[in-house]
Amino acid sequence: MFSFQRRPGPLAILCAALLLSAMLLWPLSRQSSSLPAAGDAAVAVSTDNWGLSFPTEGQSPVGNATVEELAQYNAYYLGDTTKKVIYLTFDCGYENGYTASILDTLKKHNTPAAFFVVGNMIESAPDLIRRMVAEGHIVGNHTYHHPDMSAISDQASFQKELESLEALFQETTGQTMSKYYRPPQGKYNVENLRQAKALGYKTILWSLAYVDWYVDDQPTPEQAYAKLLPRIHDGAIVLLHSTSRTNAEILDDLLTKWEEMGFTFASLDQLPGSTV
Repeated sequence: MFSFQRRPGPLAILCAALLLSAMLLWPLSRQSSSLPAAGDAAVAVSTDNWGLSFPTEGQSPVGNATVEELAQYNAYYLGDTTKKVIYLTFDCGYENGYTASILDTLKKHNTPAAFFVVGNMIESAPDLIRRMVAEGHIVGNHTYHHPDMSAISDQASFQKELESLEALFQETTGQTMSKYYRPPQGKYNVENLRQAKALGYKTILWSLAYVDWYVDDQPTPEQAYAKLLPRIHDGAIVLLHSTSRTNAEILDDLLTKWEEMGFTFASLDQLPGSTV
């Protein structure tokens, strides 16, 4: 144990900081009685965003939680890693003038995609939402207001964010929204995963993305390819933003390049074990 003076010196302060860091990294089952019961796998809480590391290019990345840990909550960040398959997803916070072009390219390549939308997107661009549905794409739930869902602890508030969007989608399209949920900004915790599962949702994270969301500081095509080509991998769930000019401009060529690498594209409905 540590011995502290009334005015701790630099070494004591450092030791205390290291001890605090170690405590923060303990399995969640030891931190809160609201987390998995004995026997459940502990899933790391993300106090920031869902995070990934890529030890080897072309291979599946390592996430904040493992495939097995997430699976108990019907959550995914990877698909079928035994096949050269890509699950293409877009986050749609608002319409920035590029979604129609993206849909044109997907139609050209006969590529299914999932669009995770918020309330503003449905309200401001209902025709595009109806087009997504008509052309066979999944429209997933990105919440109504795009809040930090990890800050919501009670089931009723969590449920309201998802069900308000469901109601708007049904009013706009006449159809029931698919039960796929993506937490805004990738912020989540174990309770969120439980809450989504209790509502019949599958939580969809991702295994490949890049910084494409700053509309006034878009990457060049070369910068986009430098992230999206060497890091693509079997079973990748790819996250792109529909607000990105670069994505709209390169998508045709990007899909072609991935096809030339031997990849095919699958719907989230084809995720292993998916029954949605």
